[in-house]
Amino acid sequence: MDLTPYVDNLRQELAVAADAGGDDARALAERLTAPLESAARLTLLNALSAAMGEVTRELAPGSVDVRLRGLDPEFVVTAPPAPEPLREQPEPVAAPVPPPPPADADDGAMARINFRLPAHLKARAEDAATAEGLSVNAWLVRAVSAALDGGQRANPPGRGAPSGGRSFTGWVR
Repeated sequence: MDLTPYVDNLRQELAVAADAGGDDARALAERLTAPLESAARLTLLNALSAAMGEVTRELAPGSVDVRLRGLDPEFVVTAPPAPEPLREQPEPVAAPVPPPPPADADDGAMARINFRLPAHLKARAEDAATAEGLSVNAWLVRAVSAALDGGQRANPPGRGAPSGGRSFTGWVR
């Protein structure tokens, strides 16, 4: 943006005002023209910077910057990123809910165990249980039952019970 027309307009206005004051005023105006030109350019640049700051606030996340090239400012516009087109996402396929254990397998006896989960898994288990409308305990019973009755073995292939009849229990990170 060329500020020269604006500075020239200021110079003409100063000359018109000085003509009304006589020869001394005209001479003073000529001496003041050069320093006032720099002050006028700086004032205009400050006003433009403030205006572009307001435009940037309204344009966020885009922006408009004022940069000085020589004596003239230039505007650099950074457009906001284009919104991503809406994509239809396929509905997630919910895993089938395993049937409850057969009635003959439920002898009514309960066993208590301590089960320690890392905090991030505990939160996920709680969320999953809530989504299915179950307590965390009921959800864990269902998950263990599905894992055991679904054909999965407790020990991975090739790893039987420890030899010598000894077993180890506990947890590890």
